[in-house]
Amino acid sequence: MQISLSEILTVAVTTVGAALSTPTGKLAVASVVVAGALNVISSFLRIMVPLRWLAVGSSVCFFLYGVLYPSLPMMILHGLLLPINIYRAIEMIRLTRRVTQAAARHDMSGVWLKPYMKKRELKAGTVLFQKGDIAKELYFLAEGRIELVEIGVFQEPGSIFGEIAFFSPDRRRTLTARCAEHCRVLTIGEDDFKQLYFQNPAFGFEVVGLIAGRLIADIRRLEDHVTEARAAQAPTPTATP
Repeated sequence: MQISLSEILTVAVTTVGAALSTPTGKLAVASVVVAGALNVISSFLRIMVPLRWLAVGSSVCFFLYGVLYPSLPMMILHGLLLPINIYRAIEMIRLTRRVTQAAARHDMSGVWLKPYMKKRELKAGTVLFQKGDIAKELYFLAEGRIELVEIGVFQEPGSIFGEIAFFSPDRRRTLTARCAEHCRVLTIGEDDFKQLYFQNPAFGFEVVGLIAGRLIADIRRLEDHVTEARAAQAPTPTATP
């Protein structure tokens, strides 16, 4: 049996008219209209936090429509989506707060990144990356010590490293990183990092600020070392008779 477009429209108009004839039906129609409007608005947004809250509002309205109309599939679907969207929205807000607080404290450790990183257990002597390698991951040292071989410097637990090459234009490692002992390392790859950035641009902005702060701190330490070296090499003035 074929159904024409005019018949479909007639059924739709009749259904809406019947729904609008009662207060409960009017509330159901209003709910589904608001839910549809929120979905349309969300299609124009790119930032994840507002998108999540729009999804929460849409799920609430669709769920209310399913209760009032009633529609069991609508109730089940949006009853499941609602807590998921709320959880994801809260998760993004927490990330923003962590990054903002880290920036306010000038915390370069990267502890706030831990929930979004993957854990790796590494034996002593394991080389994480070598000089000249393409930088594909950013690292956080949770346990153990990492030696930066070429300069003989050791990374201690609680430090973030490998960020310079990760954001440099050529993406090449400038040093070799080797486990001086058993290490627990957390990593985040480029794709995951970009996903966090697109979900919450404030995250990326604050990360750039933190890395810039770390670079400035490194430059200041280098300047202090140069000043100390020059002072040590300066000739001692001799007393004139």
